[in-house]
Amino acid sequence: MQFKSKIASICLALAATANVAADDSIMVVKGQVSDYYIPVVKEYTISGTITDENGTPLEGATVMFFKSPCHCNTDASGKYTLKCTDNDLHIYVYYPGKEFGNVVREASQRVIDVAMQPYTGHATQRTKAVATRWFDPEDCTTNTYCNPLNISYNYEPFNNNVRPNGSFRSSADPMGLTYKGENLLFSTNQGGFHHSKNLSDWDFTVATFQRRPTDDDQCAPAAFVVGDTLFYTGSTYEGLPIWYSTDPYNGRFRRVVDRNTLPTWDPCLFLDDDGKLYEYYGSSNEYPIKAVQISRDDFRPISKIHDVIALYPEQHGWERFGMNNDDEVTLRPFTEGAYMTKHNGKYYLQYGAPGTEFKVYADGVYVSDNPLGPFTYQKHNPMSYKPGGFVQGVGHGGTWCDQHGTYWHVGTCMLSLKYKFERRIGLYPVGFDKDGVMFCNTAFGDYPCWNADRQIEGTDRFTGWMMLSYNKHAEASSTAEESLGIENITDDNIRTYWAAKTGNPGEWVKIDLEDVKEIRAIQLNYYDYMTIQHNRANDLYHQYRIYASVDGSKWELVVDKSNNDRDVPHDYVELREPLNARYLKVENIHMPSGYFCLSDLRVFGLAKGDAPAAVKGFKVVRDKKDMRNAMITWKPSERAYGYNIRFGIAPDKLYHCITVNGECEYDLRGLDLGTDYYFSIEALGETGRSAMSKVIKQ
Repeated sequence: MQFKSKIASICLALAATANVAADDSIMVVKGQVSDYYIPVVKEYTISGTITDENGTPLEGATVMFFKSPCHCNTDASGKYTLKCTDNDLHIYVYYPGKEFGNVVREASQRVIDVAMQPYTGHATQRTKAVATRWFDPEDCTTNTYCNPLNISYNYEPFNNNVRPNGSFRSSADPMGLTYKGENLLFSTNQGGFHHSKNLSDWDFTVATFQRRPTDDDQCAPAAFVVGDTLFYTGSTYEGLPIWYSTDPYNGRFRRVVDRNTLPTWDPCLFLDDDGKLYEYYGSSNEYPIKAVQISRDDFRPISKIHDVIALYPEQHGWERFGMNNDDEVTLRPFTEGAYMTKHNGKYYLQYGAPGTEFKVYADGVYVSDNPLGPFTYQKHNPMSYKPGGFVQGVGHGGTWCDQHGTYWHVGTCMLSLKYKFERRIGLYPVGFDKDGVMFCNTAFGDYPCWNADRQIEGTDRFTGWMMLSYNKHAEASSTAEESLGIENITDDNIRTYWAAKTGNPGEWVKIDLEDVKEIRAIQLNYYDYMTIQHNRANDLYHQYRIYASVDGSKWELVVDKSNNDRDVPHDYVELREPLNARYLKVENIHMPSGYFCLSDLRVFGLAKGDAPAAVKGFKVVRDKKDMRNAMITWKPSERAYGYNIRFGIAPDKLYHCITVNGECEYDLRGLDLGTDYYFSIEALGETGRSAMSKVIKQ
């Protein structure tokens, strides 16, 4: 019985791979080493004549079936005879100087004549990319960055990566640190790490420890540095090795220990100033985050294990489950992603909540004078919060100080379109105010911001370049599906996209900015449509050209990336000098896989004219039945396309920012009970931003 089942499964596999019907019989031939399973099918012959476009017979034309080893050549009269079955339907013909002949026959057809056509294609001529006033492909180092980070996000390496519209990229649970003057970024399922000196131009080093196809390599990794040694591990319930390297850029790591002794999912390894090493871990909607001191020799625990953080969604609105903290029924929220930062003698223990697939994914913080607690909930929470704008969510992240003394926070951005664990990474500056309050500045976090090379007092790194492309008219060379409208590339929504009918060179998109405007930067947010890719590959790259016009007729080359050999899924191009144009056209040259597809084409700069008018009618009404909620409304502002709602625990601590485009209300459900909040709002327009409104207390 088992043998028959095995034979049946092999038959099905052969049928799928060799175009053999599943009900065809199989002949088993005993070989010297293994058995051979040969399908037994009904064979017959087809015949016909192969001619050129003028009807002249072609001798020596090769007639075959597509994706099959069967073939024959024509005789002097152009005739052929070929064995086949009812599954061999696609006839494929080759002759020098002619286009391939493609004929799909009916199973009943026995005579098929093919007239070949002259070959009209030309080999692609690769030429060196052209430098322009605005972009030099040989020197494209930037001074700014724009979220989501433009890194080579890995494709999901195992299950849940077979989707109707193709594979998907993802990375999440990031942390950063400095190593020998460079910033290293570790995150889930990357098979290595990214590194950058300025936090906008990133390279990748392969460092993979994957043993099985279903291994997360590495999920929610932890790393720390001692002298010239980098230590690194991943999440585990069973026990993983802890690796180390004194030259991580060569990708080679060795084991300190073969097996960690604790079930440390979402670990954080924190080395204190006194040389003591601590570990924080946990990911659950039932159990709290734990903290323990561990040995630097064998990484075993040497203190008691402390429960340090649990969620209290009944008190903290932002900890509630749901896309907008609006689901208190399905599941309890998850606490995860512990991360420790020490500043001025205080220990700031960060944690993620309520769920990675929601726009309200955020990091909170508890504070203590001791690395093992007890910890006190910071009144300003969450510490990092970004539920609005193009990039949404900034949870389960890590905070570190770069080589210039600037603090940064990297967090997980929600995409969750093809799958709940489809995610990106965002980068934001962090500050500690005079009262010791830790905060993350996410305002204009998905606009161009100055990178780590620019020394700035405070956390405001916004360049002042506004979005010029929001809801602008767009056209395309083709559209794959009616539901994937071209209007999706200007709606500033990362969860909608447009796709062309192919990924071929020459597919294009064009947008009209409605007037000549000063363009400073362009962000191409690619999306994967009909992509076939699992895990990391070294041959993934995007190539394109961008043209500009003031009248829609005469076009000038602005950006030439026809030689690009980098994987740039969220390519951000900072122009060397301002570009004055009304129309932009992006012409595809090469996609890593799948069709030419964009979630958004975002253009930044400034338009001429007055700044938007200050917002009027700004109201914040907290729900008396549930003070975790507040409805925020305002009147439309002249010359505005969007708004920034700012709020916090004091008039001078408006650290939270929610960006709203095209609407004049926001349902905020992320407040804490027993806390008074202060609110203000500014209008966003292509000419700049308005003054802040009067602060409201609620």
